[in-house]
Amino acid sequence: MNITTTIDGTSAHISLCGEIDFDTLPPLRAAVDALPPQVTDLQWDLTFTPFMDVTGLHLLFTPATSSGPERRATVTGLRAQPLALLLVAADVNPTVFDLCRLLPDVPPADL
Repeated sequence: MNITTTIDGTSAHISLCGEIDFDTLPPLRAAVDALPPQVTDLQWDLTFTPFMDVTGLHLLFTPATSSGPERRATVTGLRAQPLALLLVAADVNPTVFDLCRLLPDVPPADL
């Protein structure tokens, strides 16, 4: 897995090439943990991520550390399989897997 992090002021962009699964979670968490405290917006670029298992849900919806700063996470470049997993998770439990937060172009479900 290749991980690239770009920081611009209070925004960070993490792009990865490879699958998101149990084995790749530690370096992804490490990339988030290495962000400076002033970063409040994190964008995940999954353009080169063809597969994501339930580990990806934990990565995208669970803060990396409880003592770290609150960050708004968004996702771009979703491919078919990761998008399908997110849609199923949101369908099963829309409160926990709020796609409006993660995908800013998705309208709220109650509209």
